[in-house]
Amino acid sequence: MAQQALSAKKQQELQTQYSNYKDTLQAVAQKIGDVEQEAEEHKLVLDTLTPLPGDRKCFRMINGVLVERTVSDVLPALQTNADGLKKVLDDLMKQYRSKQDEMEKWKACVTLDAASLMHRH
Repeated sequence: MAQQALSAKKQQELQTQYSNYKDTLQAVAQKIGDVEQEAEEHKLVLDTLTPLPGDRKCFRMINGVLVERTVSDVLPALQTNADGLKKVLDDLMKQYRSKQDEMEKWKACVTLDAASLMHRH
């Protein structure tokens, strides 16, 4: 009876750990999707503004306020933001792969532990 209670407790712990891994991976994947979308929007704006004359009027949203600028004012800031988004995306992808690898190693250890327990009984 005590063995079954311990086993049930261990199963609950393992399920919680597995859920934590899955939740973390899902949260990082969501962030990746958000950053990818924002990076794509930046690319679209850069592609649209780049061929235009530098003195052409354009509008940019800064902290929720629409401000009038020129294309030559806006392009460097947009490029800097786009480059920053790319770095964030790269970092998130590394984080996702790292967490995924960690989860796979954990699953392999759990499987080995379960197999060794089965052979003892």
